[in-house]
Amino acid sequence: MSPLNLNREKMPSQEPLVRARNFEEVNLGLSPEQARREAERCLLCKKPTCVTGCPVHINIPHFIQAILENHEDEAVRRIRTDNSLPAICGRVCPQETQCEEACVLNKKGAPVAIGALERYVGDYAIRACVLPDMSRVVSQNKKIAVVGSGPSGLTCAGELVKLGYQVTVFEALHELGGVLAYGIPEFRLPKEMIVRCEIDTLRHMGVEFITNAVIGKLNTVPELLAAGFAAVYVATGAGYPSFMNIPGEDLNYVYSANEFLTRVNLMQAFKGEASATPLVVGKRVAVIGGGNTALDAARSALRLGAEKVFLVYRRSEAEMPGRLEEIHHAQEEGIDFQLLTLPLEYLGKEDGSVRAMRCVRMELGEPDASGRRKPVPIADSEFEFQIDSAVVAIGTQANPIIAQTTPGLQTNPRGYIVANESGETSLPRVYAGGDIVSGAATVILAMGAGRHAAQKIHAALSGEI
Repeated sequence: MSPLNLNREKMPSQEPLVRARNFEEVNLGLSPEQARREAERCLLCKKPTCVTGCPVHINIPHFIQAILENHEDEAVRRIRTDNSLPAICGRVCPQETQCEEACVLNKKGAPVAIGALERYVGDYAIRACVLPDMSRVVSQNKKIAVVGSGPSGLTCAGELVKLGYQVTVFEALHELGGVLAYGIPEFRLPKEMIVRCEIDTLRHMGVEFITNAVIGKLNTVPELLAAGFAAVYVATGAGYPSFMNIPGEDLNYVYSANEFLTRVNLMQAFKGEASATPLVVGKRVAVIGGGNTALDAARSALRLGAEKVFLVYRRSEAEMPGRLEEIHHAQEEGIDFQLLTLPLEYLGKEDGSVRAMRCVRMELGEPDASGRRKPVPIADSEFEFQIDSAVVAIGTQANPIIAQTTPGLQTNPRGYIVANESGETSLPRVYAGGDIVSGAATVILAMGAGRHAAQKIHAALSGEI
């Protein structure tokens, strides 16, 4: 019996100083040889704790075993049983706090690189054009409407079409993918080769997509039900921007992260002057926040030509909610972390554009309701520094359009739809999940909500409950 290998394969990536000036993907993926070696590290546990750590409960040892046996086609089939978007999940899912954290190898050394192996299988499926076999699907002769084509909506649609339903996805924007298209930069999640290919797979499976369809304006949820849809799943996300409400936020070149990243990703501002809507960032950019969105905005600003990018966060690095890999990548690329720092005011020029930001230094006090130590201002520590633009990335809110046009749909005080773990709302035949229920969260949690809702919808419509 060979000794246990505690060292996992390192994902190849672009050099930091090279990638910091282009929008090409940072991580380059495992080679087949690396994937085999990493698969050999899996213990193929009979009671795999990694599966319980996954929000969509992918049978992880099952697909890893197929990699180990050189059966990539079978690995694709196995992973798609539980996950319709493996190439996406392998890139943006926070495996380090979920399946990999639950891996038993954590007790002795590094866990199996589950995310890298998932990406390997997903990329193989795209390259080899391995499509799901839908020949044995039995039609239910019922139509389901899915509102929103983000990760939750796509997952719900994929699960339902496998169960035999006619699924139509309504997307408000001209491009499919929701936050996958407008919120996550090209260097983390390529749109043409990954997002669109995964969506094309769903289209092959029978999902119908309608873009430029703002439900609540074009049609309401009650109107969809009246038009013959047996159920509606609302997965509109939480794309309404939040601001700090401090002086100067109305100055030119103070952006919300929603606008900034949408213009970079969806409107292709990363192409510079070749873009129809280029972004002005200037030489010095401040990004406020400590999550993945803030990190994405900061790294995008650097790639747009900024000479200096500051990440301004009111807590310490240990409290940052962003993924460790993204924090590490940002530091490698030269992002200047201004930690324990709180913006107080933006200062402007006579022409109405921002010129500086006034801040105060912070220290950590007692834990707050979130369990993190509460930042407290340090007396007489105010200072200001010059900036040419700023991006506010402190979170998002629920878009109210569905709630406003759906009588009887219960929402909480923050405007999010109230739904249980199965996606059931206060209205019969209306389900909801993802960020519009939970608030801004991870792609994989949104996918988990979509899968649970699909199972509940099927159980209700098939008479199982």
